[in-house]
Amino acid sequence: MTESTKRVRISQWDALMLESLRALGWSDEELIRRVQHNELPSDGQSDFDYAELATGLASKEPEIFASAVADGYQIKYNTIRGIRSWIAAAFGREPELSLEEGSEAVTTELTQAQYDRLERVLSLGWSIQELLPATGDVAGLYRIVPAAQIKR
Repeated sequence: MTESTKRVRISQWDALMLESLRALGWSDEELIRRVQHNELPSDGQSDFDYAELATGLASKEPEIFASAVADGYQIKYNTIRGIRSWIAAAFGREPELSLEEGSEAVTTELTQAQYDRLERVLSLGWSIQELLPATGDVAGLYRIVPAAQIKR
């Protein structure tokens, strides 16, 4: 995908289900096929009812679903708790969540590749602040905050 290519936008919930399925180690092709054929985990070990993804986005907008899996996506609207959950699902990290009014934030370690991916996925209205930069394979420390909190 080139920089000029626009990423599809999907809901935070669809993104969380998608990242939870990615954690199973399936290739993009296998993930698309399994969701489209509703061959999904249903053992109750997850918080998700993956049938929602199969009967929702994958069946109603199959091109958008396939593009989200293969080319990446941007979340339409993030919540602070949703960002924390997305990082946990996508990167297997348990970020720190601060809900103090006026200084809400998600703080987490990220490698440069994870930072780049999170930056592409976040909806408008969020900013990533670098607290300690990533160097090489060593993760840095970052805070994700509402853009309105950034002092101008």
